[in-house]
Order: sequence, then structure tokens, then C-alpha cells
Amino acid sequence: MLDACPGLCVVSNVAVGYNNLDLAACTRAGIVATNTPDVLTDATADHAWALLMAAARRVVESDRWTRAGNWRGFALDAFLGAEVHGATLGILGMGRIGQAIARRAQGFSMRVIYHNRTALPPDPARPDGPQWVEKAELLRSADFLVLLVPYSPATHHAIGAAELAQMKPTAILVNIARGGVVDDAALVAALQSGRPGGAALDVMENEPHIHPGLLDLENVVLTPHIGSATHTARRGMVTLAVRNLDDALAGRRPVAFLNPEVWERRRRYGI
Repeated sequence: MLDACPGLCVVSNVAVGYNNLDLAACTRAGIVATNTPDVLTDATADHAWALLMAAARRVVESDRWTRAGNWRGFALDAFLGAEVHGATLGILGMGRIGQAIARRAQGFSMRVIYHNRTALPPDPARPDGPQWVEKAELLRSADFLVLLVPYSPATHHAIGAAELAQMKPTAILVNIARGGVVDDAALVAALQSGRPGGAALDVMENEPHIHPGLLDLENVVLTPHIGSATHTARRGMVTLAVRNLDDALAGRRPVAFLNPEVWERRRRYGI
């Protein structure tokens, strides 16, 4: 596509993730590539919590059951869910959104553990703050595991059968990163076998085509890639994308650059 567009000078992506762009090809062709970070951080963090709570307390499952006319009265053991307060929250990928999710966990008195390629600098004001652990420990210890790594060849199926087998049978997996980070076929098999205990997914492999096994499971909450879908966040994303585009076309350095080497090359040679 890029080869067929010799006049193209900027691609302004309306998203934080950019695995939909061939960034290396853009850079080779001298095409500026931009994205929209920051403006959707809080909206996406909120949606992660919406998914987590919905899965923990079986909100969607009990809603369907109630709408179907099955409710006949109170039952002590009806739709027993997972306790969120005081549980261990695991975060795989502690970037802006991961840190926003961790801040929200304070209100639930949760222990927060995370795994990144590198640990965050310690916060002296929060000695009991998020704790870096090895990935294996994250999988073993998390009651709720939220995935936030960007999608790349290195993170393809970062959560597969081997990783799922290490999780607690009561654990809940939340994916708001990208489809393909989780092996959805392996997830279906794992959920059917009872480890982990549930999942909540905003992104799926090959979306919008969903693995049919996910649709048959009651212990799965599904949303159609709407992590940033608030009026405020989406308006902010579009505004930033337009600003990036306008700046690039006007010869100003865009706010959110994915390949700054292109800009330096243009500046150096007066392109």
C-alpha cells in the first residue's frame, strides 16, 4: 500500500497501539507516523476495571439469566463470585495505563504485582506500592491478571497454554491490550478445564471474528474493543490525531511521533 502511495507524507493513527502500521516501511519511505497516547489512559483503565468487576461478580452472566425470567427468589449460593477487595492484582506491562489501573487498586486494598522488561523506579511515598516480579511469579500469584503489553512478534501468544496452566483455578484473566497477545484457542481449552476460572476480553485474535468457543462459555465477558470508548477520550484521540496531521503537513514537529528519525532526516536535508 505504501509503495502505491508515493505522495504520502504522514500517517496519523487514531490509537496508542500501532501494530496496524508497518512502521519500518513508513520509516524507509520517509513517511511520518504518529499516534495518540495519554488522552485515552484513564478511559482504558476504567474499562479494565469494568471488565474485571463484571467477571469477578458474574454481572453479564447473571444479567442474561435474570432477563430470561429465571429469577424466582433469593438463594444463598446464587452466582457466587470472586472477592476483589484485598485480592492480588497482577499487571503484565506497566506503562501509563497499567499505572493508572494500579492507582485504582488502592481503593480496593489490593496487593499489586507487575512484570515489565525493567522495573519502575521505587516510589518513596508508596513503599507498599506495585512490586516487580518475574513473569512466572505473576502468573502463579495473581487473582486478577490484566494484560497491557503492546502487540509485536515478541508478544504474540505471550499468554498461551503453558502460561494459562500456571494461573490459579480461581484467577480471572483480563485482556485490554491487543488480540494475539493471548492464544484464544488455548484460552478456550484452559477455561473449559477450569484454569483460570474466568476471562474478560476487550480484544481478541482475528477480531472482529471471534473464536466460537469463547461465545459458548459463561465464564467469559466480551466487549468489542471499546476500551477507550468514552466521549471525552475519543474526542481527545481525534483532536490529537488531527493536530499531529496538521503539524506534520505544516512542517512542525508532531506531538506524538513514532519514527522521529524521519523528522530528523527531513530537517537535515530540508525535505
